[in-house]
Amino acid sequence: MSVTYRLGTLAECVQVVEQITEFAHKETVESLSARLAEKDRSLIQIAQQGEHLLGFKIGYQIDSSTFYSWFGGVTPLARKKGVAQKLLDIQEAWALEQGCKQLKVKSRNQFPAMLSLLIKNGYIIENYEKKEPLIDSRIHFVKPLEQCHKN
Repeated sequence: MSVTYRLGTLAECVQVVEQITEFAHKETVESLSARLAEKDRSLIQIAQQGEHLLGFKIGYQIDSSTFYSWFGGVTPLARKKGVAQKLLDIQEAWALEQGCKQLKVKSRNQFPAMLSLLIKNGYIIENYEKKEPLIDSRIHFVKPLEQCHKN
């Protein structure tokens, strides 16, 4: 059975978050809604295989030229199967269609697979927020969207 990628709901994102043990803070529909409340444009994606939700990606436009890839994850059963890559590809293409010129994202030292995915896809480090413990430090990435799909 193949994986389908579609627009999703915040409730579906919460269902995926509950399956990802690396997320210390479990989000709710209310907490996700609060973050998106004042955003003009947002994109909520779901990856699904049959009845199983495999991953999600949420992003929103932060100004006329920038799309922010805010929150996403893939369940342990779906890792290393291209799900995160496909969600990223869809998000980049959508942001470009909306007229955005760049995509920004933050990740943490504790998520090496995400850091690798971003670097592999041409994202460059723009800033670093040192935290204690060091594993919680944030790495800020940016990618000009004209580079999208030229990897």
